[in-house]
Amino acid sequence: MEYKVYGHDGQAFLAFACQDGRFFDWESYGMIGALAPFIESGRIRIICVDSIDPETWSNKGGDKRWRIEQQERWFHYVVDELLPNVRCNDSQMFFTIGCSMGGFHAANFFFRRPDLFNGMLALSGLYHASYGFDDYTDDLVYANSPQDFLPNMPSDHPWMQTYRQRRIIFCVGQGAWEDQLLWSTRIMDRILKEKGVPAWFDYWGFDVGHDWPYWLRQAPYFIEKILQG
Repeated sequence: MEYKVYGHDGQAFLAFACQDGRFFDWESYGMIGALAPFIESGRIRIICVDSIDPETWSNKGGDKRWRIEQQERWFHYVVDELLPNVRCNDSQMFFTIGCSMGGFHAANFFFRRPDLFNGMLALSGLYHASYGFDDYTDDLVYANSPQDFLPNMPSDHPWMQTYRQRRIIFCVGQGAWEDQLLWSTRIMDRILKEKGVPAWFDYWGFDVGHDWPYWLRQAPYFIEKILQG
């Protein structure tokens, strides 16, 4: 699979494309340009991951078990093959980031493997697997649905303490095409509060919709806050 790296130093961000997107979309839609000051000054590196959403989440007519198994193969490719290949040193931690479906992937990877990530930034995501699998569920669908597995995770689970040591940021607008994303974000807000996991949930205005012009404003804003500590 293909990927692209921008930058030479700084906090590493693992960037996920929007639904059915490709590894070059962050450049094509202007996000790399919006983040250029951070990249060129050596404050961040961005690793843009290729997706297989057309085979998995968007493949509504395909066999559901095969689709989720393919999702799981992709998940393990990213954590077991890609991350070691782009790591600058053995101890480097990554921040997951994404918009829309990329926001889901950013959250899903983070909550499944917080030992690999020092934080996450999800913009306008939907955090439950029924989006792609309707009423179908099994062990792998459940494992890829943070909105479902987090409420059932015991408060003394080892990951809970790890979550509490990480930087967790969710953002969503309240404008056009954000209704379902806003609903899902509010549920994640409630779940993490109930689990005692600190997180920043930022709800932007009714003039902020589900589109690149808004994400191009949000990502630099939050990345500056992340780098400030």
